[in-house]
Amino acid sequence: MDKTFLMQEILRLKQEKNAVILAHYYQNEDIQEIADFIGDSLELAKKAQNTDAAIIVFSGVLFMAETAKILNPNKKVLFPDWEAGCSLADGCDPKDFKTFKAQYPDHVIVTYINCSAEIKTMSDLVCTSANAKKIINSIPENKKIIFAPDQNLGKYLQKETQREMVLWKGSCVVHEAFSLEKLIEIYTKNPTAKIAAHPESETHILKAAHYIGSTSGIINFIKTDPSEIFIVATEAGILHELSKAVPKKTLIPAPSKEDNTCACSECAFMKVNTLEKLYLCLKNESPEMLLSEELRKEALKPIEKMLQLS
Repeated sequence: MDKTFLMQEILRLKQEKNAVILAHYYQNEDIQEIADFIGDSLELAKKAQNTDAAIIVFSGVLFMAETAKILNPNKKVLFPDWEAGCSLADGCDPKDFKTFKAQYPDHVIVTYINCSAEIKTMSDLVCTSANAKKIINSIPENKKIIFAPDQNLGKYLQKETQREMVLWKGSCVVHEAFSLEKLIEIYTKNPTAKIAAHPESETHILKAAHYIGSTSGIINFIKTDPSEIFIVATEAGILHELSKAVPKKTLIPAPSKEDNTCACSECAFMKVNTLEKLYLCLKNESPEMLLSEELRKEALKPIEKMLQLS
């Protein structure tokens, strides 16, 4: 379908149906252009909670649409493509996690928001990369902690908070794809550059970084730091909005181990969503995110605690 037609129809349907489009920074550029709000997981969770729209179209990955529904039981939450999953969420099976959790009965369970609604029901607290340190620091020091599902973020938090944690062995395929060798090569050619990395990245990448933070944290750092060149170690979709905000700065995506067309790290799950799928989803009001009320209420508890703390 023609891009101009799709854009016009999406805008028309949005107005007609009192809908809002929330998109993650890692979405395709066309989707970012048409979205009402672009953000990271924490920003989008708050935005979903505060919207007056009758319909939320969530262009991101599955756990994000679930979170929007958990926070908005009376709103219709639409999701362009059910195939837009997440390696972190997929790698933490509820049955396996229940068994894992049972081995540590006296531990506080903190889960990264990148997990399924079922995993959230087994959690005491949920966090995002933007507020993870604050969440961990809110737990009394005499309490033991399980952190899941991202072991890289968990290792980073152990170092930052000086808290021992039992870590679930999960990781993000995007943030584990960065090549340190290629990164050093680019940095050698750009010695005045600053490296900004997401804490889902592996330890050796984080050791090389000048700044470590969430997607929104990386954006704020690049906007405010006086440097002119930045190497960005997170999903390359972040560069679209960021380049508009800092047109005079040079943004280089951190290189991937794979030899791909963009030589950067892209999330195949995030890129499943397209402008056409977004249009059809809004037009047909399908696929719709539906959760049982029992599951929703239980998953809401740790999310509400997180939102209160952050």
